[in-house]
Amino acid sequence: MNHYETVFILTPVLSDAQMKEAVEKFTKVLADNGATIVNEENWGLRKLAYPIQKKSTGFYTLVEFDADPKAIKKLETAYRRDERVLRFLTFRLDKYAAEYAAKRRSLKASKSNAPKEVKED
Repeated sequence: MNHYETVFILTPVLSDAQMKEAVEKFTKVLADNGATIVNEENWGLRKLAYPIQKKSTGFYTLVEFDADPKAIKKLETAYRRDERVLRFLTFRLDKYAAEYAAKRRSLKASKSNAPKEVKED
């Protein structure tokens, strides 16, 4: 199994529930094809570098997973068939990129678990 990362942009006209349903649909496609989801990040609504289908913003989502190459074809077919997806990119991580991704995940986890500082005046 290889380590992969996929980023996709969903159309901004979706509600939060519709966006979450679309993300669940794509992670289900991966799970049904034997992939193991390592990490899922919702980057939220962001401005696009250039307009796509007359839209200037989109919902970004990153999913890291371990899978066989056959699962990638199924995932990208699902992306192409879904009209909510503006753009997508899936790539295999080499050992250095996989180490960096693991380090970034652990750093993010340690920041979210760190106690908040209270300022006193």
